[in-house]
Amino acid sequence: MDPTYRDRAAYIDGTLVVADTHFGKGEASTVEFPIGAGEDCVERLAGLLDRFDPDEVVLAGDVFHSFDYVPDAADEALSGVVRAVREAGARLVVVEGNHDTMLGAAYSGELHDEYELDTDGEETVVVTHGHEEPNTPADAYVVGHDHPAIEIEGRKRPCFLVGDGAYRRSDVLVLPSFNRLVEGVSVNGRIGTARPELSPVVTGVSQYRPVVFDEESDEALTFPPLGQFSRML
Repeated sequence: MDPTYRDRAAYIDGTLVVADTHFGKGEASTVEFPIGAGEDCVERLAGLLDRFDPDEVVLAGDVFHSFDYVPDAADEALSGVVRAVREAGARLVVVEGNHDTMLGAAYSGELHDEYELDTDGEETVVVTHGHEEPNTPADAYVVGHDHPAIEIEGRKRPCFLVGDGAYRRSDVLVLPSFNRLVEGVSVNGRIGTARPELSPVVTGVSQYRPVVFDEESDEALTFPPLGQFSRML
C-alpha cells in the first residue's frame, strides 16, 4: 500500500478514502465554526475529486456525529457528498462507524462493516472504521475512529499514523478526521499509556510514524516513529 496524502484524505490505487466526517457535530455542540462544517467537507472533497479523479470514494465510518437523530445540516452534507461523487463519475462506498446508528435512515445505499479495495497489486487492503477488530484478513487496514493529531512547536496538526506490520503483522493506516471542526486527539500523550478508547486495531502506538500534510509546502511530511519522535518534541 502506497497512499498519496492530501488534506485529511488518502488516495490508494484509484480510491479516495476519508474518515470521520461527523456531519452534524456543529449542531450538537456549542462550538462556532466560521463556515458550515458539512459544507466545508463537501467543498474540500470536491477539490480532491478534481485532483485525483478516483474510481471510487470510501467514507470510513462516523459519517454522522449524533447517535439518535439526524440534523438537517448533516442530511444536507451527506446529500452534497453523494452528489459530488456522482458528478465526478465515481462510485460511493459507505462504511459504518460507531456513531452511525441513524445512517440507514438518511442513506439509501448499501452500508458496509468493512470494505476491500480493488488494488492494482496483489496486496489486500481493507477499509473499516476501526472501533472493532476487522473480520476480513488483509495485508493492510485503513481505519479512522481515533482522530489522530500531533503537537509540534505548540501547534496541533491533524496527522495520519502509519504502522508497518502493526496489527497482527498487517500494515495499518489511521486517518485523521476529515471534519476540520474535530480538533483531534494528540498522539504525543499516548506513548506508554493505556488508552481504552483507542481502536483495537491500533496497538503498540510507539511504532507508528506520523504523517502531516503541510498545506503551505503542498507536501506530506513523514516523521520518525512516535516512540522516537516524541523525545524530540
